[in-house]
Amino acid sequence: MSVAQAGEFGLISRVVARLGQPGPAVLLGPGDDAALVAAPDGLIIASTDVLVEGRHFRRDWADAADIGRRAAAANLADIAAMGGTGTALLVGLCAPGDLEAVWAEGLAEGLAVEAALVGASVVGGDMTSSPTLTIAVTAFGDLRGVAPVLRGGARAGDVVALAGRVGFAAAGYTVLSRGFRTPKLLVDAYRRPEVPYALGPAAARAGATSMIDVSDGLLSDLGHVAAASGVGIDVLPNNFEVPDQMRDAATALGVDIYQWLLTGGDDHALAATFPPGSPLPEGFRAIGEVREGAGVTVAGKRWIGPTGWDHFKS
Repeated sequence: MSVAQAGEFGLISRVVARLGQPGPAVLLGPGDDAALVAAPDGLIIASTDVLVEGRHFRRDWADAADIGRRAAAANLADIAAMGGTGTALLVGLCAPGDLEAVWAEGLAEGLAVEAALVGASVVGGDMTSSPTLTIAVTAFGDLRGVAPVLRGGARAGDVVALAGRVGFAAAGYTVLSRGFRTPKLLVDAYRRPEVPYALGPAAARAGATSMIDVSDGLLSDLGHVAAASGVGIDVLPNNFEVPDQMRDAATALGVDIYQWLLTGGDDHALAATFPPGSPLPEGFRAIGEVREGAGVTVAGKRWIGPTGWDHFKS
């Protein structure tokens, strides 16, 4: 059955049935004109992201549930990067009429699975027909009484630390684009990010001075922190943990492995800065330092070439 055959409200019913039970912050979920989500400390964090088929995902590279998980992760990672915890998602689906309804159901299941990792829920959204399959997600989050961690708080002397993986999804994308399906570790990383959600609030509690979700490339995203904070950042590439599968793939494909590690996006790691001498939260590892100046360098030298993904240049 296609989505056109199911009809808008029939498809909504099928999708809602796969979203599971609402999370603890949801007072009223799908079914009314709007949802009702609790914000105990009176503050709400919000972030939105759009995924377009052919630009951000391919259905021959990932199934519907994987794409749902990626769509949710892209937004929930932004909430974690502020030091918050996701509570609710709103999802817009623009789909061709001949799209199979079961694909939309799989998408809903993936969204629900990823949201459940932080106790969040899909609480509503919208659907419409479109020649291009497009998924728009807006996430809301709760700071739980902790001050938000912004991009503009880094100071010279701070330690730059990373939680989560970088380069894995970019390596998986390269593998898939060359027509291969292995190594599985890298391909799965592209299909389903492993976001260290809990470490965002942990970093906030530990006194992080700035933080950002690494979605477009480590150098590019640290560049946003450097610009917002009015400082320079130096990254030490020897501090990265690199699995053998990535090294082997880089050699086989003729790719500079640091291209993946430093400029690859879609892993949704968290990069944060901490005051000098303060212990890093478990799960973070030091990868550089904040200095006087501007911009981002690698081992004290300027990086030549693209620093990450730019939607209007890439």
